[in-house]
Amino acid sequence: MSSKKDSIRYIFTVAFLVCLVCAVVVSTAAVVLRPIQQENRQADLRKNILAAAGLWDPSKTVAEQFEQVETRLVNLNTGTFSDEFDTETYDPRSAARDPALSESVSAEHDIASIKRRETYTEVYLINNDAGDLQTIILPIRGYGLWSTLWGFIALEDDMDTIKGLGFYEHAETPGLGGEVDNPAWKAQFVGKEVYGEENNVQLALKKGGVNPELESDRRYKVDALSGATLTSNGVSNLIQYWLGERGFKPFLQNLKAGEA
Repeated sequence: MSSKKDSIRYIFTVAFLVCLVCAVVVSTAAVVLRPIQQENRQADLRKNILAAAGLWDPSKTVAEQFEQVETRLVNLNTGTFSDEFDTETYDPRSAARDPALSESVSAEHDIASIKRRETYTEVYLINNDAGDLQTIILPIRGYGLWSTLWGFIALEDDMDTIKGLGFYEHAETPGLGGEVDNPAWKAQFVGKEVYGEENNVQLALKKGGVNPELESDRRYKVDALSGATLTSNGVSNLIQYWLGERGFKPFLQNLKAGEA
């Protein structure tokens, strides 16, 4: 009997059955847990949208707070709202990888190192009790030192003044570039302006720190991250790109003029 159990055939049969059972368990778990994982990812994304706008309240549920947010689709090529896709199922990140739903960004213009830009993306609107636009939250991304930083930037109803900024995904160096997550650093963006006298993007990080005696610094500059020059440059570049002509600027101009 023992010789049978010691045979090559028996060993391979047992190993195969164990692998089969494990594969079935793992596959079943993956299928069962996928909706929960997707729900958690969506909740985390919504939490970061609320946080960027300064509205996140940990004492309330994400779903409850997100009821005040309207999700709209925007055609970045035309700078107008679109109903081309359902925002409940549309995924801008996947679209950016799809040649049919995105376009290549030339090296000359790709200051944020995104390579491809989706044609349609989502924006998030918050209206006051009278139904007037109060805050708009825009998705932003760009490469830092080690990774692409994914985040949101919130603007006041003038489409120019910053209400908040935050990143929800990156792999920058903890204690250096990772300080993009520092609430004190992010707070510096609040109240800053995006566009200068000629309507060009002036908002940027400044190496060496903001000089409060300079009006341009007070209005448009934020302290660069200490010891993280490339991450700081990346943040400046992604702001310049996404709030510029090839990003949301045409849409923001149309929205402000009531033509979006």
